[in-house]
Amino acid sequence: MPVAIVTGASRGLGRAIAVDLARDGWSLVIDGRTKGPLMAVRDAIAANGGTVDAIVGDVADVAHRDALLRAVTKLGSLDLLVSNASALGPSPLPPLERFPLAALRDVYEVNVFAPLALLQLTLPLLRRSSGIVVAVSSDAAVEAYEGWGGYGSSKAALDQLHRVLAVEEPGVRVYVFDPGDMRTEMHQAAFPGEDISDRPMPESVVPALRQLLESGRASGRVRASEVPS
Repeated sequence: MPVAIVTGASRGLGRAIAVDLARDGWSLVIDGRTKGPLMAVRDAIAANGGTVDAIVGDVADVAHRDALLRAVTKLGSLDLLVSNASALGPSPLPPLERFPLAALRDVYEVNVFAPLALLQLTLPLLRRSSGIVVAVSSDAAVEAYEGWGGYGSSKAALDQLHRVLAVEEPGVRVYVFDPGDMRTEMHQAAFPGEDISDRPMPESVVPALRQLLESGRASGRVRASEVPS
């Protein structure tokens, strides 16, 4: 039975990924900062016979990352690490001229340093299984959008870290996955007061990710829209 860690799994894309993997028999370690929604995901997976350990906490916290490692170590292996947890920053999105530096540090803690720190903890397990790393990114990492300097630059840093990882760890497949716009709470926070109902639901993106995982495709940056259906 394959084993995965999915961060930020209490809602949005992380939730959709976790539910889909569990449906196919994966054992999961999931996390999220809000207890109620995370436990609801855990209970839904368990009700369908899935094996899941849900750990409430912030991936930017050292003790929380250690708890994730302990949980997956109990399962004996790790085949997939999905770094999905992300911080948007202030809403509405401020221009760089007025971007609070303390808030920018928080964004980088969650979007850059935490994924790298969790990767450092889990890489021995991933090497052993010839596993897969997925860093959930954004088109804001490669395009310049007004107001997106904080979040976009953090995702650009995340992208580059994983590009280098792919070179350093040829035995592990490393994907930077850009899901595109989705109808999520984070996306709504980026556009407060706007109607985002035309954006696709996160569940619609998961088949592209699953196909990527099963494809054996070489490491690299992949947009969901580029994955053949």
